[in-house]
Amino acid sequence: MLDEASIGRSSRDVEHERAVAIYDLLAENKFKPTGYEDGPYALQLGISGNRLVFDIRTADGAPIIAHMLSLAPFRRIVKDYFTVCDSYYAAIRTATPDRIEALDMGRRALHDEGSHIVMERLRRKVELDFDTARRLFTLITVLHWKG
Repeated sequence: MLDEASIGRSSRDVEHERAVAIYDLLAENKFKPTGYEDGPYALQLGISGNRLVFDIRTADGAPIIAHMLSLAPFRRIVKDYFTVCDSYYAAIRTATPDRIEALDMGRRALHDEGSHIVMERLRRKVELDFDTARRLFTLITVLHWKG
């Protein structure tokens, strides 16, 4: 699912988010490359230079298509998302419930914004629903964590 060469060491929280996103994607998703009818599909996500790579294959590994997207539209939202997530995970240990809830709302709002960017960037390339885009955005943030 994720290109191992693109992943760096990460915290336990990030690894948990990655595992949940992959589990949820495998359990339920709506993902279909435009113009292709036969699924299921295998998706390999990675980073190559300044590009996000969506390598889409058949379930048995035969290549279908690879989309390379600029990382630029994701940079600000990922940076903001990491900042809020760091504050959220720190707050869980010491902050009041109101503070934790406020940070969680901010975290979810940024995640939703990133998910909309995923949908926009893949428009005309891949048909996907919002829940699938949310899970893909989680995996994109994991790839960014390397830096």
